[in-house]
Amino acid sequence: MDYPWKSAPLIGEPIEVSEGIFWFRLPLPMALDHVNVYAVDEGDSWTIIDTGFWSKKTISIWLSIVEEYFSNKPISRVIVTHHHPDHVGLAGWFQKELKADLWMTRTAWLMARMLRLDYQKLPTEETVNFWRKAGMDDVTLKDRKSGKPFNFGDSVYEMPLGYRRIIDNEKIILGNRSWIVRVGNGHAPEHATLWCEDEPLIIAGDQIISSISPNLGVYATEPEADPVEDWITSCESFLPYANDEQLVLPGHKLPFCGLPHRLKQLIENHHSALSRLVEFLKEPQTSVGCFSTLYNRKISQNEYGLALVEAVAHLNHLHRKKIISREINSYGAYVYRLNRD
Repeated sequence: MDYPWKSAPLIGEPIEVSEGIFWFRLPLPMALDHVNVYAVDEGDSWTIIDTGFWSKKTISIWLSIVEEYFSNKPISRVIVTHHHPDHVGLAGWFQKELKADLWMTRTAWLMARMLRLDYQKLPTEETVNFWRKAGMDDVTLKDRKSGKPFNFGDSVYEMPLGYRRIIDNEKIILGNRSWIVRVGNGHAPEHATLWCEDEPLIIAGDQIISSISPNLGVYATEPEADPVEDWITSCESFLPYANDEQLVLPGHKLPFCGLPHRLKQLIENHHSALSRLVEFLKEPQTSVGCFSTLYNRKISQNEYGLALVEAVAHLNHLHRKKIISREINSYGAYVYRLNRD
């Protein structure tokens, strides 16, 4: 893999990655402390791809960007790759305040708008039951039951009614270039990636990142989901279109070349995790009990939630394939074990 830029742009400052396509970086208040967004010169207007969190700080950065770099023509369109808050957070603000059109896949838009309207003061009963079934211990469970959960409304601006749907294999014009929409799944449902037909460029969101593997999580909203299968299938479906010359513009970390190698890495990463689990589950374990073999390190409290949902995802995959079985123990947690036959 090759990295054309060894460092990222300063917050709010652009790097031109190809003619008329600019890479900006915005801050995030978490361990993964940034998100990459892109601006594309349309000639008489601008298209923005992904937006960052909704916060006073991010709005201030965007206003500075608009004043310094975009004041000569309007932002006419926002394309959002997927529904996660660091990507869709200010889409509604661009719609309402700057009168931009919003383009997303249908599932991504529905998920974002539904979650933006769903506000919880405390974790729901379904969420608490999901945590218990995953093997969350009593102390952690008690602490999380009484704490304010993460709500989309805390970091996603109100989303007006209406958007323009983009679909798999659709061709769109972006920056005087033709791009094919290729939809992936696993990290987020109907995650859009854009593959340029006129030069070796891919706008990848979180579907393809260079040095980290995107989280594959199962939640109380769909507790039997198998995002690991969705993820592997998506990566395999991209391989025939990948070559070493393509410049991949990801949602986090650095742009890179060497996509075929990276896709194979992303697939193998999860096959390896599944293999370790199969060996580990010769003895019965809960989802939380599998942390040690899945992650090979101690999981901090800040990482605990993402670690739990990804552990459930891998166990769901093996359970669906009937490689492992499960039963509820006296505590109310699923205990998984390898099927011997």
